[in-house]
Amino acid sequence: MGWTQVGQDVFRWEDTCHVYLLRHGDEAVLVDFGSGSVLNHLVEVGVARVTDILVTHHHRDQVQGLALASARGIGIWVPPAERHLIDDVDEHWRTRPLDNDYDVRQDRFSLLWQVPVTGTVPEYRTRRFGAFDITTLPLPGHTPGSVGYLVETCGRRLAFTGDLIHGDGRVWSLAATQWAYTGFHPNAGLEGVAATVLSCALLLRERVDLLLPSHGEPVTDPEAAVARLTPLLRELIDSRRRTPWDPEALLDRPWEPVTPHLLRNTTSVAQSYALLSDQGGALLLDFGYDLTTGLPGGHDRSSRRPLLASVEALRRQYGVDRVEVALPTHYHDDHVAGFNLLREVHGTEVWSPAHIAEVLSVPTDWDLPCLWYEPIPVDRVLPREGAFRWREYEIGVHDLPGHTLYASAYSMNVDGRRIVASGDQQNTAWDPVRGEVEILNYQYRNRFRIDDFARSADLYRRLRPDVLISGHWPPYEVTEAYLDMLASEGEHLARLHRELLPAGFYLEAEGLGARLTPYRSVRAPGDTLRVTVEARNPLPHAEVVRLVPVLPRGWSAEPPFREVKAGAGESVTETFAVRIPADERSTERQRVGVDMSVGQIALGQQAEALVSVR
Repeated sequence: MGWTQVGQDVFRWEDTCHVYLLRHGDEAVLVDFGSGSVLNHLVEVGVARVTDILVTHHHRDQVQGLALASARGIGIWVPPAERHLIDDVDEHWRTRPLDNDYDVRQDRFSLLWQVPVTGTVPEYRTRRFGAFDITTLPLPGHTPGSVGYLVETCGRRLAFTGDLIHGDGRVWSLAATQWAYTGFHPNAGLEGVAATVLSCALLLRERVDLLLPSHGEPVTDPEAAVARLTPLLRELIDSRRRTPWDPEALLDRPWEPVTPHLLRNTTSVAQSYALLSDQGGALLLDFGYDLTTGLPGGHDRSSRRPLLASVEALRRQYGVDRVEVALPTHYHDDHVAGFNLLREVHGTEVWSPAHIAEVLSVPTDWDLPCLWYEPIPVDRVLPREGAFRWREYEIGVHDLPGHTLYASAYSMNVDGRRIVASGDQQNTAWDPVRGEVEILNYQYRNRFRIDDFARSADLYRRLRPDVLISGHWPPYEVTEAYLDMLASEGEHLARLHRELLPAGFYLEAEGLGARLTPYRSVRAPGDTLRVTVEARNPLPHAEVVRLVPVLPRGWSAEPPFREVKAGAGESVTETFAVRIPADERSTERQRVGVDMSVGQIALGQQAEALVSVR
């Protein structure tokens, strides 16, 4: 261990990783922390106090001493996608799957015990830490959530790059760049390798003079180091692909025109679309995982990271000076993951139909798959059915249940063509026997109803689109035969469900008679939680629905039960006040249920909700 001066008022401490120190007077900002031994040697470089520590990624060699910094009250700032691997890592260790585990990320190379953090660093933006204006640049590669830091000091532009690149144009670890088990994506098993290539290219666009890596010597010629590294990484990628990989197309040509004013992002999961105004602005239809090289294994927050690379391409290629609005076709993460980042970086407003807005803004209320991890505030709530104006366009809003109950289609005229955006509703495929067929994309947990696709076929026929754009498939030129086929497939699906499910007992395709809201909540001992039950009478005649809360030992509900008469197939909504005992111990995910009967038919405990007591 020891100090090396790498620039005026810039020092490197040798530890489990390189710890960099930016000095101003007798105060300093650190990049990464290692074991924390640096705190015992500050006086050797004339520093009395560290104000902040900026972390490039969560790996233990970068952060294992952070508890020492926390004890001294030093500000700890971490990458947004990896925060829970630092300040909530106890939960990560408790819940991380180990049996039959196909998640090969190095997320277990995390802190052994969690440490509180001050906050997250602002990606794509500049913020003052101590005496320094520091820009945070997303640099996925070594980990999915890695960041780098750009600092101007003494006439030079420095980049602290974590483990993106080793000092002599290599990588510190190839194993760390394998984010997912070998599978069906063209880059499967090489997601981080591909991300490293893209991150290096984006880093060079920042015109940095010196790269300061977490391992290896300073890189005084960034272009030469990247020129050595990236061809080897591309050779490695191509050795496992059927066709060569083209990163330049991802970076430089992410958008392809559907019409001159409607563009499709070919680099994102799911596909997003940009509607361009002649006044310079853009409206985005969906915006999930931009510039994807393949999604990492697992489903925790660090495995799902939004980026904004294609927004810069809109400015560069099409003269877009602002992304004004983001519009969701439905609430799924691959369609909305980037909404909050768009708002934070570009001031983009989120406009959403009312039923989708409810899910986006309070995701913990809902028992649904594919929810984003944080609330997405909605700036303008649109009607479930109707129209609104954005710039020179009038855009129709149409309820579109099927893929999920919480979805909308949008209709608009663009460059003389009638466009309908349908999200993930369906995909056209070719069957060797039947010819062109529609793959109806229903998922029961998304709350699919038996006649939804027949209804959406009727909607498309009313809207008469020239082109149908969707979330995962190329734009489709609509014909009369296509509309006929949609109607036939929708009716076929509904008939199969009716012939397969019990006659005279109609719980819809979901198969459950009740739901509880909120589905997830956090309360303190002694609190009262208001729980709403939505219950459906599945019988072809009116009947009394009886609902009885099912509670942990010592908890109580007011009233103790409810009885309400519901018509044939009718849904009713009732509320209970659930009292948590004042002496309840802290516990995670206590179960609250509801037992349901309809007339003389006992359906049992049809729904549950999860309550964490803290």
